[in-house]
Amino acid sequence: MKPFPFLLLLSLTSTAFTQNAAPTKTTPTPLKEVIIDANKSPSLTVPSLEEKKEQLAKTVPGGVAVIDAEQYKTGRAATLKDALDFAPGVLVQSRFGAEEARIAIRGSGIQRTFHGRGLWLMQDGMPLNLADGGFDMQAVEPMAAQYTEIFRGANALQYGAATLGGAINFISNTGYTASPFQARFEIGSFNTRRAQISSGFVSGNTDVYVSITAAHTDGFRDWSEQESLRVFANIGTKISPNLENRFYITWVDSKSQLPGNLTKAQMENNPQQAAAANLAGRQRRDYRLFRLADKLTYSDGDQSLTLSTFWSWKDLDHPIFQVIDQLSNDLGFDLRYDGHNRLFGLENDLTVGTGFMYGNTQDQRFLNVGGQRGAKVADYELQAINYSLYFNDVLHLTERFSLTAGLQWLYANRDLNEQTLFGPDNTDRISYTGISPKAGLIYEIDPQTQIYFNASRSFEPPTFGEAVPVGAGGILPLQAQKATTLEIGTRGDRDRVSWDFSYYYAWVDRELLALGVPGVGATTTTNVGRTIHQGVEFGLSADLLRNLTTASDTDFDRVTLRQNFFWNDFRFKDDPTFGDRLMPGFAPFYYRAELVYQHPCGFYCGPNLEWSPHRYAADLARTTFADPYALLGLKIGYRTKKGLSFFIEARNLTDEVYSPTTNVVQNASVPALGGPAVFLPGDGRAFYGGIEFKW
Repeated sequence: MKPFPFLLLLSLTSTAFTQNAAPTKTTPTPLKEVIIDANKSPSLTVPSLEEKKEQLAKTVPGGVAVIDAEQYKTGRAATLKDALDFAPGVLVQSRFGAEEARIAIRGSGIQRTFHGRGLWLMQDGMPLNLADGGFDMQAVEPMAAQYTEIFRGANALQYGAATLGGAINFISNTGYTASPFQARFEIGSFNTRRAQISSGFVSGNTDVYVSITAAHTDGFRDWSEQESLRVFANIGTKISPNLENRFYITWVDSKSQLPGNLTKAQMENNPQQAAAANLAGRQRRDYRLFRLADKLTYSDGDQSLTLSTFWSWKDLDHPIFQVIDQLSNDLGFDLRYDGHNRLFGLENDLTVGTGFMYGNTQDQRFLNVGGQRGAKVADYELQAINYSLYFNDVLHLTERFSLTAGLQWLYANRDLNEQTLFGPDNTDRISYTGISPKAGLIYEIDPQTQIYFNASRSFEPPTFGEAVPVGAGGILPLQAQKATTLEIGTRGDRDRVSWDFSYYYAWVDRELLALGVPGVGATTTTNVGRTIHQGVEFGLSADLLRNLTTASDTDFDRVTLRQNFFWNDFRFKDDPTFGDRLMPGFAPFYYRAELVYQHPCGFYCGPNLEWSPHRYAADLARTTFADPYALLGLKIGYRTKKGLSFFIEARNLTDEVYSPTTNVVQNASVPALGGPAVFLPGDGRAFYGGIEFKW
């Protein structure tokens, strides 16, 4: 089966029969001309979708995308994978159909299939990450977002993020953008039920948006039940024509059973079974989050000053091999200036900011006795501090040519205080200081086509998940992960075809990998000398046919092919043990596509494909491999701005047994070195349906 070359050729040759009609609206990163005055957001704190696309196209010399929430609301919209599957450069692979997943950009957090790292996850420009850098996928509700910004790599510097992977920023609906009443209900396989009700309204100088979502699924596998309740709300107040305050409230209650990893033989025999140890330990991840945030923005049109503040309370009850009981409080602020001015007589866009985060976690660990707390074995207080200064400047030398320069300075501190001694006192502290520069250029071939280049340096201190493993005897003496990255690419919109293409090459120093530490653990994190991350990120959308049943240049039906393609090459570099060996945990190729017929009345239908054509190693010793797979799906529905919408969706129609992601261990053939149960089976054949009503 080789669908990729055929579909890619088909989409490229479609340019041969273009017509004079409006450009497609299903672009990964559209660059069509936008009249800002006609699309200007009535909110000072939340730019409109059109404003954001225009701004990023003119100021970011690298991989960036804006995902309209309407794109993924045409089907099941329950997880980050549902929301980001067609975002160029973003790989989201669910552990077992769950909200938790391996989420990575450019190999960030390459071995992490839970509690993410290597990315800056944000809501409305404010971090959802804890102060140590880790983040929880459950903190996001895709249905409450208006759109999502994707900043790959150093292109996230304008938000003060300097990680290898970049940042993902979910932008909330407001009272201006949301329907006065909206209700959505989804049902499907594995006893899946999901309901959302939301409302947005404006009263005088105040606008309000509220979303409540409840979900339940028994899961494809045994012991994989999930339940969640999420409340997202924001209240905006225009204090004056130039000053607006927006207050955010978030509540998340998520409960998840953890079915665990299987051996390859177990997965092929019965992918629905749970691991015996997970059943015996009643392993779960139950998580509650309460978050308050506030954004105050002053803007006169060309200049703005924004103060963002936030506080989050997180309660984690996590029976695994031990019972982990954590209570976290994180708070912080970000003060930034954005200005469009003139410098040396030229147009200039400048961002200057400073951010601070503080986190305190009470971390207690107990023996797991059938899912219940046994004897206490650890009692820590973990404290993390991050302080950053950053700027990003774009100088427009001509109408078509722009230069950018940016820099971030970061100070990070990690403290461990042992509250109760169970042996030697492991109280410890470690701090990090780093500078991350960036330079780039943008050249506009025409108003709809750009080429770009950038060079950057990233800096990532370890999270507590890497620095404080069980049995480590304090904080591991890990160094910060650094990388130098070059990127070149193009994006554009040419009548029927739009694209977003990037090639990057990163020299990574001291990459944080779970290579194991003797006497501590087989999967304990350590620093590698040098690795190479390079790859291609390619999003392509093409209208193959138009006006099949219509005869209009502006309001037509069409057949659209959307594609998202990755090539990943992550390997060691002159390592004394591994040489130039490919790193485990990532497929070298990944392809996602859908062929959809769309009618201007709102009807749509078509097949889709997820294809991973090559096997990849699950361990450093390269003894065990995840097999290639291809998943076929189908979607049909009707969507309207007001009134009743519906969808029906089928996934994995061939009921393929596959593992979209694996654990990454030293040697999967040796139990003491992490094996052989490393596979996380994906969902079998599934059907979903939903209705939505907007008033």
